[in-house]
Amino acid sequence: MYEEIKEQFKQLEQRLSDPELVKHNTEMIKVAREHARLKELITLIDTEAKLKKEISEGETLFSNSEDDELKQLAEEELNSLAKQLADVNDKIELIKYPEGPNDHKSAIFEIRAGAGGDEAALFAGDLFKMYLRFCERQAWKSEIIDSHVIGIGGYKELIFIVKGLGAYGLLKYEAGTHRVQRVPETEKQGRVHTSTATVVVLPEAEEVDIKINPADIRIDTFCSSGPGGQSVNTTYSAIRILHIPTGLIVSCQDQKSQHQNKEKALQVLRSRLLGKQEEDRLAGESSTRKNQVGGGDRSDKIKTYNFPQDRLSDHRIGRNWHNLSDIMDGDLEDVIKTAKKELRV
Repeated sequence: MYEEIKEQFKQLEQRLSDPELVKHNTEMIKVAREHARLKELITLIDTEAKLKKEISEGETLFSNSEDDELKQLAEEELNSLAKQLADVNDKIELIKYPEGPNDHKSAIFEIRAGAGGDEAALFAGDLFKMYLRFCERQAWKSEIIDSHVIGIGGYKELIFIVKGLGAYGLLKYEAGTHRVQRVPETEKQGRVHTSTATVVVLPEAEEVDIKINPADIRIDTFCSSGPGGQSVNTTYSAIRILHIPTGLIVSCQDQKSQHQNKEKALQVLRSRLLGKQEEDRLAGESSTRKNQVGGGDRSDKIKTYNFPQDRLSDHRIGRNWHNLSDIMDGDLEDVIKTAKKELRV
């Protein structure tokens, strides 16, 4: 299997070096995507082999050593290597056998403050920081596309992209309503408040995935608002796009120019349209699986972050975690992988 993958990768490299391929943009993008997927897969398989060798050597050292301290060190190293190997195996399975047609893609997150006023906006900001730190642990890159900041530092709305092979396949289970129970920074009397924020996770769509007819959109410009440079509120750099057939509206104002805002807005629009296709795909499958994941509907309450009790609850699978401070710092791997295992769609 490994040699077959390497041979496929070699053939794709040869195709990418063919000048004729550049003339066929759609085909070139498909070849480049498959090339990137196989490159990542080969790297992971090589890492898997290296870890297995290190585990074998560690087991030999553990078995032959009569020094208790050395045996303890060897055991700790074996446990660490075993965890690394499990993580690598999970990534290999995701890339080799994606569960959905878009699982290999990068992801676009849309986080919005829900019920709870300023505290909901602060919670939306905390969720963003949590996902950002998780993505850093995965060596994925993140970039804000658009945001609406409130005065005390939270977000009324935030859209950002996570660039990483398989990011959507792993993060799509975060879609839904997230509830927080804590004493807010805005509350002086120490009472616990309940607030919510909604999370939407979309597969990143490129032009090759979704083609938008220029006649189907209306583009308006307006002045940017909120933090920014001298051009804020003085030039019409912000963009609002209406997709007439579906009624979808996308706005973008965080980029430096009108052209950049337009490109980012179109990127989000394409991803929302692709996300709609994904919803339709799920709707066509068995009702049991659709009910399990709730269809990714943002109205479904999926998690509660209870700070007084140091507990995160995932209501979809009936599981609790009691390391909330670590989770909010991006230690989400067990939380996300447990949900993925239970809710696979």
